[in-house]
Amino acid sequence: MGLNNSQYDSIMRNYHKKQIAARHDMESRIAEVYKAVPQIKELDEAVGAIALSRAKRLLVGERAALDKLKEDIRDLQEQRSVLIKSGGFSPDFMDMRYTCKDCKDTGYIENKKCHCFKQAVIELLYTQSNLQDNLKRENFETFSYDFFDSSHVMPETGKTQSEHMKAIVSKCWNFIDSFGKGQNNLLFTGTTGVGKTFLSNCIAKELIHRYYSVIYLSATELFDIFSKNKFDYDKEEDIGNMYQYILDCDLLIIDDLGTELTNTFTTSQLFYCINERQLRRKSIIISTNLPLGLLMDYYSERITSRILSCYEVLELYGKDVRIQKKIGVKNLP
Repeated sequence: MGLNNSQYDSIMRNYHKKQIAARHDMESRIAEVYKAVPQIKELDEAVGAIALSRAKRLLVGERAALDKLKEDIRDLQEQRSVLIKSGGFSPDFMDMRYTCKDCKDTGYIENKKCHCFKQAVIELLYTQSNLQDNLKRENFETFSYDFFDSSHVMPETGKTQSEHMKAIVSKCWNFIDSFGKGQNNLLFTGTTGVGKTFLSNCIAKELIHRYYSVIYLSATELFDIFSKNKFDYDKEEDIGNMYQYILDCDLLIIDDLGTELTNTFTTSQLFYCINERQLRRKSIIISTNLPLGLLMDYYSERITSRILSCYEVLELYGKDVRIQKKIGVKNLP
């Protein structure tokens, strides 16, 4: 995914701030050296004057005098190095100190994005995802099958809970690996605490590290933004921006659908969001505690039909993992 203009400008503003901070820091260190060893300032001024003279002679074609000027500059620089050392400063004490030495805080190396630029993109996407802290705790590296029963076969699936969860995780990886090659959507269903939000976060982290934009919102937060955007005539600019970002981001995660206050407004806005992102070929992950049979009772038939026809439904089973972690017992009976 390419950054939008706002995201790109935000990153470049940070680079500009780093450059200004680095220059101020260098000027402060230079002033410290000049105060401690005044002769160094005199030498720097002499080097500057010779360099200017050299430039003027180049312009008029006096190349014969250049070698002498180069020699004079070398002599002054050697004297300068001795004085800096005698003042107790390191040889590079007066040099510019960049956050990234490779690109010198520009973000680019020979017109190619620096590794620090790519890291800045990830950090920005983390911040805008609304998931920055959660993804440190909830990702595939911290995921464990130990909380899912591996001894009893479930009649619904013909597999144990552990086997079924392994199949679900495999489908999550398929979703990640095929992301951007077409439009894919997921619907996680299951009771409280069986891993719906956890798996959504696992997917989010992997996609952010592949430079896709992700935003996570609970259903309540989502409809609150929609409401403010529609009815708050004095709304802040951030609300309007967030509304557009909900429609434009690569992946929208709507968590706990069905916990919001359902009414005509929320139903119409949910359909608009699903339909608009479908038209823009943008993916959605929805998690809900509602069984499939109750979705139509909560939402209109056209919403339910759209979800069931365009989303891969992943039903999760098991005991509440949060409770198991809290009491320190796995595979509760």
